[in-house]
Amino acid sequence: MEDRRAFFRSLVRPAFAPQEENQPAILRPPYAKDLSLFPSQCPACETHACAAACEEEIIIIRGDKTPTLNLNERGCTFCEACAKACETGVLSLEVGTERVNALFRIDPGSCIAHHGTICFACREPCIDDAILFNGMFNPVIDEDRCTGCGFCMGRCPTRAISYEITA
Repeated sequence: MEDRRAFFRSLVRPAFAPQEENQPAILRPPYAKDLSLFPSQCPACETHACAAACEEEIIIIRGDKTPTLNLNERGCTFCEACAKACETGVLSLEVGTERVNALFRIDPGSCIAHHGTICFACREPCIDDAILFNGMFNPVIDEDRCTGCGFCMGRCPTRAISYEITA
């Protein structure tokens, strides 16, 4: 199964570039109290405990010493370890902080299910049952159910799933 995913990814890989380090749209870890705190508080943190505590190893520290999520291979299990480890208080377990700051979308032009191929690669790992299909084709992401875990992104063989920053 993984070989087939790798094959499909190899077909579209040149079309997808990693996010630029200076791009303003930054996907932050869940449990953020206030997104404006990242640039002011995180650079003072010398331990980067949030990244070290991340069980999935998806939190990476950018050049500006702020954390961002890398959902290319894995997603967030919302284990709360990053929030518990955060020494600066930027991440918190307060109610309403469980989501990431993005809306996820499926590009119908890149999605092989939208073109008549049976594929449930994105739906299988979705921990929120947020990916809905009209029959066996035409998947859509239910924004009300989606918490932004990102597992769907890493599993999509054609990288048809992307996100849009919400705040």
